[in-house]
Formats: sequence, C-alpha cells, structure tokens
Amino acid sequence: MLTRLALTDLRNHASALIEAASGFVLLSGPNGAGKTNILEAVSLLAPGRGLRQAALSDVARHDGPGGFAVAARLADGTDLGTGTIATAPERRQVRVNGATAPVSALAERVAVLWLTPAMDRLFTESAGGRRRFLDRLVLALEPAHAAHASRYEAAMRARNKLLAEPDSADPQWLAALEAGMAEHGAALTEARGRTVSALGTALAGTDDRDFPAASLSLDGWGGDDLAATLKANRGRDAAAGRAVEGPHRQDLLVANRAKGEPAALGSTGEQKALLLGLVLAHAGLVAERRGQPPVVLLDEVAAHLDPTRRAALYDRLAGRGQVWMTGTEAALFDGIGAATRLHVDHGTIFPA
Repeated sequence: MLTRLALTDLRNHASALIEAASGFVLLSGPNGAGKTNILEAVSLLAPGRGLRQAALSDVARHDGPGGFAVAARLADGTDLGTGTIATAPERRQVRVNGATAPVSALAERVAVLWLTPAMDRLFTESAGGRRRFLDRLVLALEPAHAAHASRYEAAMRARNKLLAEPDSADPQWLAALEAGMAEHGAALTEARGRTVSALGTALAGTDDRDFPAASLSLDGWGGDDLAATLKANRGRDAAAGRAVEGPHRQDLLVANRAKGEPAALGSTGEQKALLLGLVLAHAGLVAERRGQPPVVLLDEVAAHLDPTRRAALYDRLAGRGQVWMTGTEAALFDGIGAATRLHVDHGTIFPA
C-alpha cells in the first residue's frame, strides 16, 4: 500500500500531496476536477503507460515546465519515483530509494490493478485491450513479465524495421532478433498460461450472485518454435509490415461460467459484474502469492452499480488491501466505514 503520494506538474495538478491510510482512499468531486488524474499517477507506479495508455508528454501539465513527477512511499518504507523531464518528454525515468532503476523494477515493489469506464467495453472490443488487461494481471503475479514483454517488443520492432529494408537486411541479425523474440515470447506465453490457470482455479470455487465467476482461456499463438515460424514468415511479414504470428497476437477469452456463454453476449451490467468478479479474485490471488495485496484503482465504478451490488462490492473489497475509488458524489461511498476521504476540485485536494 501507499502511505504517501506526491504529484508535481501532472495533468491539472501543479503540486499535490496525499497521506493515505490502509483500506479505502475515496476521492469525490465534480467531473474534470482531477480525480482520475490522481489514479493515473498511482497507475504509473507500475510498468507501462498507466490507466489511460497516454503518451508521457500528455501526462505533463500543459502549462507547466514540460515534465512531471510522481513520488510515493510504500508501507515498508520504500520510496518510488517516476516521471519525465522537459528535454526528454517521452523518456520515462524511475527511481527506487533514490537510485536510478529500470521501469520493470516497479513491478517488484508494488502490484497495481485498475478498472476504468473505458474498460466496460473490454469484452466486445479488440483483442489488444484484453491482452493488455491480461498482461497487467500477469505482471502483478510475476514481476519479471515486464522485462520479457519489453525485450520481446524491442526485438519485434527491430525485426520489422529490417524487413522493411530487404536489400540491407542482414540474415544473421534477423535470426538473432527472431531467437530473442522466441525466447521472450515463450516466457510471455507461459506466464499468461499460468495466470489464466491460477485464476480459473480461484474462480471455480466461487458462488457469488452479485459478481458471477468467469471462465478464462487463451486463444491465438500456441506454437512451439516461434523462431522457425518467424523465419518462414519473413516474406509475408515484410509485406504486412508486422509479424503476423506470435504471442503478441494472443487473445483472452472470457465467458460467464454459470451461463456458459461468451462475456461479450451478456448485458452491460453482466459484463461489469464479471469484470469486477475477475478483479476481486485476482486481488486475492496476488495477496496469497506475494504476501501483500495489490493497490486497486476503481475509477467511477460505484456510480454504475445498483445500490445492492454497490454494497456487495464494498463488502468484498474491505480488508483486501488499499483501494482507491473516485466518484462525483461523496454519497456514493455511504456504507464504507473508516477511510481516507478527500474532495478534489480544480486540481486542489481537500479533506472531505
């Protein structure tokens, strides 16, 4: 959990400091006040581009100096920091206890999960969104996943660039890149499989009418020799401008376990309930595996639940670690007991 969060020149927050306790951190205020920006700051304490998937230059305050900073202290005393500087607005910097560290080091210190309104369409939109969602679940359980993903993507980009210039492409360098993709791609695929299996086991024993259990499976790449496949596909990949096969094409398939139908066929309310049930089960799995629960970020989730399901959510979240929630009205959080309650308005944070 985070005991302290400081923001500098992030979105509409010129400067902000939050002292947080365990349990719920509740942020209320009007639309556009900067509540989601605070959650985005916390999400940047994990590898990746955060809950908005935004360019780093867009995270920096538009009328600020050009960079931004997020600093946090964890309950164990670890200090984490991340951000950019004006001269390199798309180059992310990370510090752990004041020392420069790779972005992947963040995953070793804290697990962060989130749900946003945009994710309500997770089951009906592209495979890419579901794959990113799955990779965040994997990352919370296996921090090394971030490094494998980064190296796989780097090798794939370099290979795509070489294939775009066939006259100057070095076959030995292509083979080396494909070997790298195969090595890290196998690690990605295996880690995703382990997470899907573990979550399936955790969900199989649940019987929750408010948040029904999902069944999960992986679709797409499952081949054994990616290097050979990539070599055979060089011509096709050159024409397509990308690698057409590999773990970067996998999809997470989700179904309503009780109904036996794909999640995409359920109502909006059913899909939201399935997603929440999945996150709740995963949070429990992270706590069991890592010895500490994840930090969970729920952006405008309460407003889209009926009162009964809202109360059920609060009940299930209680005692599961630190949960940051946003809502336009403080009344949405009625029924939650002890909590850090804050009001946000025009980039300023007050005790609620």
